[in-house]
Amino acid sequence: MNLITTPIPDLLIFEPQIFGDARGFFLESFNQKTFQSLTGLDVLFVQDNHSRSSKNVLRGLHYQIQHPQGKLVRVVSGSVFDVAVDLRKSSPTFGKWHGVELNAENHRQFWVPAGFAHGFVVLSETADFLYKTTDYYAPQFERCLRWNDKDVGVEWNVSEPILSAKDEHGLSLHDAEVFA
Repeated sequence: MNLITTPIPDLLIFEPQIFGDARGFFLESFNQKTFQSLTGLDVLFVQDNHSRSSKNVLRGLHYQIQHPQGKLVRVVSGSVFDVAVDLRKSSPTFGKWHGVELNAENHRQFWVPAGFAHGFVVLSETADFLYKTTDYYAPQFERCLRWNDKDVGVEWNVSEPILSAKDEHGLSLHDAEVFA
């Protein structure tokens, strides 16, 4: 497993070692000891989720203000542009974002710790998106940061994304509940 750092130190990208031949490939998608060794983090994943979305669907930017979730995300079919926004008021990178393309060919995984809003837009015709979380989904604490907030300035490179009603009503960074 190869660890790639980002401009926001707590956001990490993982590239697995892939063993392939004429029959296909094998990769280890998660190993607790390796994750802890590379990151120094002792996390417990309690829930795995799988979503399928069509081209230009934008999901996010979501977070839970209580019971915040760390997420280890990856794509097993198709391609997405995945984004995390730092919502920790005490962080030197508060309000900053980082994005990475995740797809079935590069097999990359993106670690988004608790305290970040998270979302993605589908670049391919469809995409299957998997993520492990460090806490359970708690809809009563879910919040949504506006995907196109000018103060955050995420460069999605999609002009008319397909949004859920919830995502259409996301709040600006100025108005959103954030972490201490």
